[in-house]
Amino acid sequence: MKKIVSFFGDKSEIFYQLNDRAKEYAKSLNMEYRWVPQLPFSEENVIKELQNADAGIIDIEPYGESIFSQIKDSGKLLVRFGVGYDKVDLKSASKNGIAVARTTGANTTAVAEMALTLMLSCKRRISKYQARAKAGEWVKDIGNEIIGSTVGIIGYGCIGQRLAKLLRGFDCRILAYDPFPKKEIMERDGVELVTLEELFCQGDVISIHVPYTEKTHHMVNSKTLKMMKPTAVIINTARGNIIDEKALYEALKSGEIAGAGMDVFAKEPLPIDSPLLTLENAVITPHVSSQTVESLWNIYKMAIDISADFFEGKGSPHILNQDYKEPTG
Repeated sequence: MKKIVSFFGDKSEIFYQLNDRAKEYAKSLNMEYRWVPQLPFSEENVIKELQNADAGIIDIEPYGESIFSQIKDSGKLLVRFGVGYDKVDLKSASKNGIAVARTTGANTTAVAEMALTLMLSCKRRISKYQARAKAGEWVKDIGNEIIGSTVGIIGYGCIGQRLAKLLRGFDCRILAYDPFPKKEIMERDGVELVTLEELFCQGDVISIHVPYTEKTHHMVNSKTLKMMKPTAVIINTARGNIIDEKALYEALKSGEIAGAGMDVFAKEPLPIDSPLLTLENAVITPHVSSQTVESLWNIYKMAIDISADFFEGKGSPHILNQDYKEPTG
């Protein structure tokens, strides 16, 4: 019987329930499942657990040679609980004969819904209203509706497409930029393919849904922020380093743009002294876009399904380093 160890989650009631469910589901597929939450993360503990398991379900912490070299004789598969894998050294994993997969699409609805929530919160200035109300100031401000506005989506993958579907109910004009566009899908969805510059210039709302890479590092910077309308807002539920946070702070503080909804940051947890936390026109959440019961279960189930397929010798489009089969060291 193949063994899976999961490191994701905290010791709260909902995660006990989800992991009990995951254990039963894995058992139905003839696999043994253990949950060993890593809070705080301990590389030593992770190595110890993976040396006694065939697969691991991992979170956002760094996984590189120091781990892979120690588990290569036992663990053969790591599945990222989510989609971001910028902290996983895929070359090292392949060198040690370890496959790395991600649960693409499992959290699509939750992240798209969160992006929409942040859009509405920013356009209606919820953060400012809440701060003033808590301070005993019954001050009314004038916000903007999202109905009939122009929304720019950077990255038209699963989440971008789901967001566009949600936005159709708001009669929005939807623009999209994608470095590898699937034009037939965009045409089907009634989405306009534009350049990145056009998107920044025309969008009333801009929502980011691309992975973090060298090419997307600080994609949003002082130059692109200056292209935006002063009434526009920007939303990030992807990865923090896609935005230059210093430039964003200056744009928000000066009123160069109207607002920002941020669920991800260059450094997490966001330091308590971050200037972003001082702004009334920034809605800040602690990387919780995928944190719904429905989404979490979808991810658990998909991670276990990927593991089952892997050990049955079935191919999977979710494996990121297909060259793991031919280790070079």
